[in-house]
Amino acid sequence: MSKRPYKAVAFDVFGTLIEIKNSQSPYKKMMKWLKQQGRKPQPNDAAMIMSLDGNFETIASYFGYQLPAPLLAEMNNDLQNDLKHMHAFEDSIPTLIELKNLGYKLAICSNAATPYGERAQSILPLLDAYAWSFKVGTHKPDSMIYQYFLNQLQCHPNEVLFIGDTQIADVDGPQNLGMSAQIIDRKSGEKLANVLKAFI
Repeated sequence: MSKRPYKAVAFDVFGTLIEIKNSQSPYKKMMKWLKQQGRKPQPNDAAMIMSLDGNFETIASYFGYQLPAPLLAEMNNDLQNDLKHMHAFEDSIPTLIELKNLGYKLAICSNAATPYGERAQSILPLLDAYAWSFKVGTHKPDSMIYQYFLNQLQCHPNEVLFIGDTQIADVDGPQNLGMSAQIIDRKSGEKLANVLKAFI
């Protein structure tokens, strides 16, 4: 890798650095149950869940409901299954270490519910900045979440390359703030090195 003007690289997490095989999606199960109780789904429900720092009971309470014990047990079991099957893509950690050794500052910026974010952070090496939606209290593509890690990095947007797997959250959002951004297509087997070689 040869040096370019970027001082930092920021990454989305799920679908970019980490994957969950056969996810049980317990939060979707909860939203389905809420709908059965008569609650009308809202377009920002998923984003709201990822912006709240708490467990299933906390989130259900936010929506004005109390989860029945059997459903709560099932969801907690599904969650543990997801956390157990969460792992970094084969090239993620070596690439992060290589970039770190080359002198780049590294950040992650992710829409994630609390337990997923905490588990992911324990899998990845220590980085320079973290912008988890459940910590920031907002979600991509809100400019506030990108600014959160830019402040930690002490970088201007034009000094940062953002890599992720979602067009609106990981390309449009960062570019609107002045960052460079690039999609990675993990589903087709694309590697981080293939994406980085055009920039770093």
